[in-house]
Amino acid sequence: MCDDPDLTPALALEGVSFAYAGAAVVRDVTLRLRRGEMVALLGPNGAGKSTLLKLASGILRPGNGMVRVEGAELRRLARDAAARRVAVVPQDFAVQFAYTVRQVVELGRMPHMGAWSVARAADRAAVDAALAATNTRTLAERVFNELSGGERQRVLLALALAQDAPIVLLDEPTAHLDIRHQIETLDLLRRLNRERGITVLAALHDLNLASRYFPRLVLIRTTVLADGPPAQVLRDDLLSRAYDIPVRVGILRGEEHLSIVPPAFAGAGRMIHLADNPPVARVHVLAGGGSGELLMRALADAGLPFTAGPLNAGDTDHALAERLAIQTLAEPPYAPVSAQGLAAARDLMRAAGAVVVCPMPIGSGNLALLDAALDAHRAGLSVILLEPTLEPARLALSAKLGVSENEVSTLAAIAARDFSGGAAERYAALAEAGATWAGSQGEIVGLLSR
Repeated sequence: MCDDPDLTPALALEGVSFAYAGAAVVRDVTLRLRRGEMVALLGPNGAGKSTLLKLASGILRPGNGMVRVEGAELRRLARDAAARRVAVVPQDFAVQFAYTVRQVVELGRMPHMGAWSVARAADRAAVDAALAATNTRTLAERVFNELSGGERQRVLLALALAQDAPIVLLDEPTAHLDIRHQIETLDLLRRLNRERGITVLAALHDLNLASRYFPRLVLIRTTVLADGPPAQVLRDDLLSRAYDIPVRVGILRGEEHLSIVPPAFAGAGRMIHLADNPPVARVHVLAGGGSGELLMRALADAGLPFTAGPLNAGDTDHALAERLAIQTLAEPPYAPVSAQGLAAARDLMRAAGAVVVCPMPIGSGNLALLDAALDAHRAGLSVILLEPTLEPARLALSAKLGVSENEVSTLAAIAARDFSGGAAERYAALAEAGATWAGSQGEIVGLLSR
């Protein structure tokens, strides 16, 4: 266990196993969630998703292994103490009496009220805040059982918020909802995660929605099959193995996210399959820190094969490039670009004949990539400098320095993400040599498609 509270996982399942009537449902699962993380559990019916949530909340105790909440062993916590740390939004929730919405949300304050269950001013304020955060104040006096499915889901989120627990577990929060209320529910969940920093673990069936709303996915079928960002987990082979049915994963034209469809619907012209790229790259992408994500998706969407890197393993750009690029150069996490990596990147640039420099943060560890791009341009290769946030950056600098926008140069805007002290000089040299500026991913696709 980590002694630093900032590094202690919000929720940790350590080698957890559980069986019903001797049949293993969860086997040797280890899963750790950082504070403020948003994670989706995926898998077929009977895979163990709901059981894992019950183990994580203390409703069930593991046959083997251990569950920790903010460093404390869950089984040693009193029930009210556990409820102050973990809130659960179940798939099905019903009340026998004509409880109003406010009365249902007030149930979330029970762990805070003590033995006499007397509501205090702080409890009433917490309920009011939860109703406001979930936009359910206008429903407060309505009978809960008379609400629509989408309204009920918002009320259950309000109940969890009133509980004031830093961890929220949700079992199929979009089940039985139409597409509008599915989106509204997940939009609300993502907003609450960002605004309040709550840690979210949700079991979902809709893989497409999971890929759009959750930065981390965990695919299980009794045990963990994959754990990582969507581009790493949503793979043809893994999903086909988990669900016992062939599926295809790719980029639907006009989209920016991975999509999962049956093979019969992945027709030509509608979907770019990730394994269908031709072997010859049209462009080499220099990126990092998420700066190349939209570009790489746009290139795959347009059917333009590309190579990428060097990228640090674990970087969001690296995870996506591993799925979309025909070749990705990788360096260890947080390591600077090595001499071997730089040489390999130069080879890939020459092979592609074009280079795109994404608006990545520039430090001493990757400054040499700009030198390589400049050398490539001088050797006759096309170099495109992607700066989609150029104008906002100039406006921000203009306001900060108290000068007109015209007095803020392009290089001054780039300097805002230069941590090396040498990037502005390299960009100036690239611009002087005639590198092309592009303000959007679509513009780059257009340039490369000519």
